[in-house]
Amino acid sequence: MVEPTIRDATAVDAAACAAIYGHYVRVTPATFELEPPSVEEIGRRIAACQAGHAFLVAETDGVVTGFAYGTRFAERPAYRWSCEVSVYLDPERVGGGTGSALYAALLERLQARGFHVVFAKVAQPNDASNALHARFGFERVGLLRRVGFKLGGWHDVAILQRDLVPPMPSPMEPA
Repeated sequence: MVEPTIRDATAVDAAACAAIYGHYVRVTPATFELEPPSVEEIGRRIAACQAGHAFLVAETDGVVTGFAYGTRFAERPAYRWSCEVSVYLDPERVGGGTGSALYAALLERLQARGFHVVFAKVAQPNDASNALHARFGFERVGLLRRVGFKLGGWHDVAILQRDLVPPMPSPMEPA
């Protein structure tokens, strides 16, 4: 299999990302959105993530095959060294290394920007996502029980956490 190119997402990637994400919205509990966002909305999300964190795409033979992004973990200022991450792949690419390539690049980027801790929220059950996060050193730090109702059933959400750097008493401001 050809290794994907990982690069910063641009507004041009919004349609491909919306198509990938739309699959997960429509047929899985991986996201708790109920209607796929428009291409314009995905474009806004790309810009917002790029402004403070990162939004990356995987591209193979000129086709976007997945994306990963970091975003704000919570609103309060003391949380500014923490962020939340997500990854979505073309369903045909699950298990082929694209998710790992995206996460490796994303975590490196977030660390370089001064973030200390990353969180992921994974709707359960999701063996593939749990395994991907475990490979990158994420640990389950909590479980929110029956917090989302989608596709005819209640879903738990695992809260996963990974430190990017050791704790320090006086952290520099994130970039």
